[in-house]
Parts: sequence; C-alpha cells; structure tokens
Amino acid sequence: MTATDTAPAIVPSFDDPSSEGRKLAIICSKGSLDMAYPGLILANAAIGEGVETHLFFTFWGFDMINKATMGDLKFSFVGNTAMHPPGHTGLGIHHMLGALPGATAAATALLKKQIAEQDVPEVPEFLELLSASGVHLWACRMSADMNHLTEDDLYEGVEGIISASDFIELTDGAQLLFI
Repeated sequence: MTATDTAPAIVPSFDDPSSEGRKLAIICSKGSLDMAYPGLILANAAIGEGVETHLFFTFWGFDMINKATMGDLKFSFVGNTAMHPPGHTGLGIHHMLGALPGATAAATALLKKQIAEQDVPEVPEFLELLSASGVHLWACRMSADMNHLTEDDLYEGVEGIISASDFIELTDGAQLLFI
C-alpha cells in the first residue's frame, strides 16, 4: 500500500438482524466517583438498545455496590495529570494540589453538582434504575472474600457473588469492557 492508497472504510450495519442477541459485559474495577459513571452510563445505553448487559464489580469497583460505601464515592484529581476545571480545558490543575485539606471534598462536590445538572442520578439510584431495567449485577468472589463481605453487605440488586470464571461463562460471546 502506498501513501496515496487508502484502506477501505469499515462501517457497521446497525440494521443487521444478526445483531439481535448481543451481550455486553462491563468489568467495573474502580470505585472513585469519576470512574463509577462510565460503566453505569454504558450499561444504561446498552440496555436501552436491547443489549443483554452484565456488570461485574471487582477490586475497588466493589465500593460501587457495597452498602457502606456506595453513597459516598469520592473524586480526587491526585494523580490525574489531565485534570482541569470543568469547561476550562486550557487551565490545568497540578495533581499535587489534591493533597491540600478539603481538595477531595471540593472536587467531589463539584463533580456531583455537574452530574446532577445532567439529570444523571447518584450511584445508588443509578444502580436501582439499571437493576429494574434488567441489567445483571454481579459481585466478584475474590473481592468479597478479600474485603470480608457477604451478600448482606451488598446492594440488593446484586444477583450474586460469583467467581471470574463464572462471569466468563455467563457472558460467553459478549463484548467486553474493562473500566
């Protein structure tokens, strides 16, 4: 192929009847407020399109379904070198400022306000909406054991605590997203 040649465009067909029976498996591995929403939003979009959707909560993502932590997820710009004030892409915030007292609380409050302004529910309500819509919620066996948690400690919509192997079996043939 020369510099003037172009590869043929690959355009998906959204009217393809073979797209019926699709599955999406999302592994939620992070429990910070900013990392909770991508999986929830994608799950909501998928179930809205009729895609069978499974969320698997593991490691710190377990905080999203732990009754003790799910309503109090935090956001910090420590370590996020791309962090900037919302709406001000040219003005960066040095991640070390996040170590200042109150910085995480302020960043969390700001993010929660912006999310609410988009009419997106907080994590517990979002999980309720997803569960009621047919999204399957699964907890990781290893994460539960590591944290000494049982099903009684988890959001009621979680269908069970299962192993990674069980999740792979349940989602055979699914598109997989790791967040």
